[in-house]
Amino acid sequence: MKSFFHYLAILAVFLVVSWWQTRGLLSTENSPAPYFSLPTLQQPELRFSIKALQGKKTVLYFFAPWCAVCRYSMPNLEKRYRDGSINAVAIALDYQSIAEVEAFTRDLGLSMPVLLGSNNTTSDYRINGFPTYYVVNEELMIISRSVGYSTELGLAVRSW
Repeated sequence: MKSFFHYLAILAVFLVVSWWQTRGLLSTENSPAPYFSLPTLQQPELRFSIKALQGKKTVLYFFAPWCAVCRYSMPNLEKRYRDGSINAVAIALDYQSIAEVEAFTRDLGLSMPVLLGSNNTTSDYRINGFPTYYVVNEELMIISRSVGYSTELGLAVRSW
């Protein structure tokens, strides 16, 4: 019985911390994802619009190249992206140079699209910590959100 209450206490702490981290994010209740049209890291002269994601449930992963948690979390998303179980787009924020973003993505061997976000992107999506995830459905409505490290299983559960 003692261990039941121990696990219940851990669950309660986890839920409070999760709530605290996501309190300032966009709502998941009938909220359309804010529009963006951003340059791609792979070809900066090309722009990638959120409209290209229409018809596909997608994880929007906001990261900073200096973020240690992002460095450990992104390989989980990349693995799910490569096996086709999750559609994902990574959006770089709070970077000093494109070279910094390139080095980060090259070190991790990312194959998912990487976009170069702006201060407007940070504001529109209310990003206040890294990494931040939003899951948008086929109609580009926000259906899930999270901040912090996520396992492969956690990503799969959020994007169902």
